[in-house]
Amino acid sequence: MKSFIFALACLAACLHFHPNVISAQEQETPQPKKVLRIIAFGAHPDDAEFQIGGCAIKWAKLGHKVKFVSSTNGDIGHWNMAGGPLAIRRTAEVKEAAKRMGIEVEVLDIHDGELIQNLENRKTFARLIREWNADIVFGHRPNDYHPDHRNVGLLVRDAAFMVRVPFYVPDTPHLKHNPVFMYFPDNFTRPYPFQADIAISVDDVFDQKLHAIDALESQVYEGGALGSPETLIERSAENPQARKLYLRKAWERRQGGLANRFRDQLVEWYGEEEGKAVKFCEAFEVCEYGKKPNKEELKELFPFFE
Repeated sequence: MKSFIFALACLAACLHFHPNVISAQEQETPQPKKVLRIIAFGAHPDDAEFQIGGCAIKWAKLGHKVKFVSSTNGDIGHWNMAGGPLAIRRTAEVKEAAKRMGIEVEVLDIHDGELIQNLENRKTFARLIREWNADIVFGHRPNDYHPDHRNVGLLVRDAAFMVRVPFYVPDTPHLKHNPVFMYFPDNFTRPYPFQADIAISVDDVFDQKLHAIDALESQVYEGGALGSPETLIERSAENPQARKLYLRKAWERRQGGLANRFRDQLVEWYGEEEGKAVKFCEAFEVCEYGKKPNKEELKELFPFFE
């Protein structure tokens, strides 16, 4: 009996310490040949989640590393509350959304509506990109309607060269590779309209994206800065079925509209039959600063194509 127990103990020790033995959980997690590192800067605690949440889930599922940065704390982004309590609430919301997506998130302590393109913020953005050792960097376009959105675009674009300069913010090691910088889509046409360089189907993770943005209650259900008491009627927490129905319908319109808008790009990337069948998508434009990837390199950065 003692020898049998000893044998079991030895087996347990081998299973615990032997480097070639992988747990069931580790076996379920994909081990990509190269772990991609993606960082996305949104102006407020909801922007990155809305714009790239589906792709974030897809990257995370494949074992890649994703981080969202909210460039302001969102402290005036509600019609009925503001200041510290709202900033705390919105930080908690994006943390829960990140947990549901399997990614990381950080909220900068800058007042909503007050992000400016100054040297301090330029250095902050460069440090964040360097610390994450990013392969891809996302942000708004600099001609967006909201001043915070515009300045995120400018700050991200300003970092495209500086992240590789050794004596710029030398307290954070510079990047030795050139990341790809990309823009979120928008509807603005001056000085030029958004041009999708890649469109990604999020049909397979659409429900998971809904589950993630469901955590952003102050924005999704209460209307954010431009909401009102009337917006709460069909979205009340006391009627969870109505809330879920509202959320699904709203995002089917939004993501379905993107799929129809970028149908040609979907066909280009997925082929005629599959591209025409995509219901929901996310799309991105390559910034002319940073690395300029060809189609094959984009496929490596967005490894979602069979």
